[in-house]
Amino acid sequence: MILLNYFYRVKIQVSNLQQFKQKALQWAAVFDVCCCLDSNSFNDPYSKFDLLLAVGVVDQVVAATGSAFDQLDKFRTTHPGWLLGFLTYDLKNEIENLSSTNIDCLQLPDLYFFAPEHLILISNNEVEIISADADQILAGIDSQRLSEHPIGDIHLQSRFSRNEYISTVNKIKDHINRGDIYVTNFCQEFFSEGAVIDPLNTFLKLNSISPNPFSAFFKLNDKYIIAASPERFMAKRGNKLISQPIKGTSKRYDNMNEDELSKKKLRAHPKELQENVMIVDLVRNDLTRSAIPGTVKTEELFGIYSFKQVHQMISTVVCEKNEGISEVQTIKNTFPMGSMTGAPKISAMQLMEQYERTKRGVYSGAIGYFAPDGDFDFNVVIRTLLYNQTEKYLSFQVGSAITFHAEPEKEYEECLLKAQAILQVLNLNESFLRS
Repeated sequence: MILLNYFYRVKIQVSNLQQFKQKALQWAAVFDVCCCLDSNSFNDPYSKFDLLLAVGVVDQVVAATGSAFDQLDKFRTTHPGWLLGFLTYDLKNEIENLSSTNIDCLQLPDLYFFAPEHLILISNNEVEIISADADQILAGIDSQRLSEHPIGDIHLQSRFSRNEYISTVNKIKDHINRGDIYVTNFCQEFFSEGAVIDPLNTFLKLNSISPNPFSAFFKLNDKYIIAASPERFMAKRGNKLISQPIKGTSKRYDNMNEDELSKKKLRAHPKELQENVMIVDLVRNDLTRSAIPGTVKTEELFGIYSFKQVHQMISTVVCEKNEGISEVQTIKNTFPMGSMTGAPKISAMQLMEQYERTKRGVYSGAIGYFAPDGDFDFNVVIRTLLYNQTEKYLSFQVGSAITFHAEPEKEYEECLLKAQAILQVLNLNESFLRS
C-alpha cells in the first residue's frame, strides 16, 4: 500500500487562481473519488485554507449504521494523516434508539471516508501539492481545456404540495402545544427522475451563484454531493472545539436600505431569536460530553452574517476538548447537529421520521476532513444537490425551524428562499412550487 507521503510537497504561485481551481477540479473529476472543500475566501478566523482538493484513494472505509463510528475511529488510528469523507443524518439510528423507514432513492453509504492519493491546498494565493507525482499533476491540470455543459430540462417534483406542507406544520405545532417538543427542523424533498446533468459544471455554477464558506463537491463513483453550505457543524483547532449553528433566515435585497432593514428585522424577530437560543442551549449540552468541565461557553450569540441570497443568524459555541476523548468520539457526541434536529433532540428526530416522507441521507449530515495535526472541520449539508448518475435521480431538500410562533405559510416561503440558488442553477422558476 502506498501512503500519501507528506515530504513530497511542491508550492507554486499561479497567475489566475480561479482558472487554476476550475482546471484542477476538472482534472480531479475524472477519478472515481474526489472531494473539494471550498471556503470561497470568507473571512473565517477558524479556516485553515481557502480550498482543499483530495483526489484518488489509498484506502477507504465504507460503513453502514450499526458500528460506523467505531469503524471510523479505527480507520483514523490506522491513517493519522489527511482523511476526507461524509456522515449521513441516518447515523442517528446508531447513536440513539431510532430507526428510519422512509424511502431512499440516492443510495449513498451511511458513512464514507478515504485517505487520498493526491492533495492540493490553496491558501493566500499559494498552491501546495502533496503528492509523489506533483509534476505530472501540474501538467495534467495545465492541459485541461475548460468547457461548459448546459443543464437539460429538469422536471422537478415535490414530496409535499404547498397545502400538504402547511397541514403538516400545523400537526407539528400541535405536538409543540402539547409539550412533546419545543422546536424541530421539518424538511421536505424536491426531486427529478430521469435527470441528466454534468455534476462538475453544476457545482461550478452553484458555487458562482451562491459562494458560501462550506461549499463542497464530492464524487463517490456514480454519486455526487454538490453543496453550497453556509454552516459549520464543528471544528477542532488545537484543543478548542467550535460549533456554529445557524437558526434564523431573512431575504437579501438589491436596495441597500431594504437589505439593512431585513438584517435588523432578523436580529429583532422573536421567533428567530427563540429558535436560535434553543439550539444554542442544545449545542452547549452536546459539547459538555466532550469538554473539560466548565469550559463550554457561547462565544457569540445572534451574530448576523450576510450571504449572497440570505442573511443568517449564527451563534458560536466553544469549549476545551477533553484529551481522553478521540476526535471521532467528539463528533459522535454532538451528531446529528442540533440545528438540523430540534429540542429535545431525540423526540424531535422521532417526530420528523413520522412526518417527513424521505430519508434525509447525507442531507442534514456532514462533509469534512481530519488533518495530520489532529484538527478537523465539518460542515452541515444544506443548500445541496444530490445526484445518482446511474439512476438519473436528482434531489435536494430544504427545511425550516418549527416553533410555537411559526406561521406555516411563512415557513414554506422560507424553504423556497433557501432553495433559490439551486432553482436558479437548474433554470427553474419557483412559482410552480407555490401551487
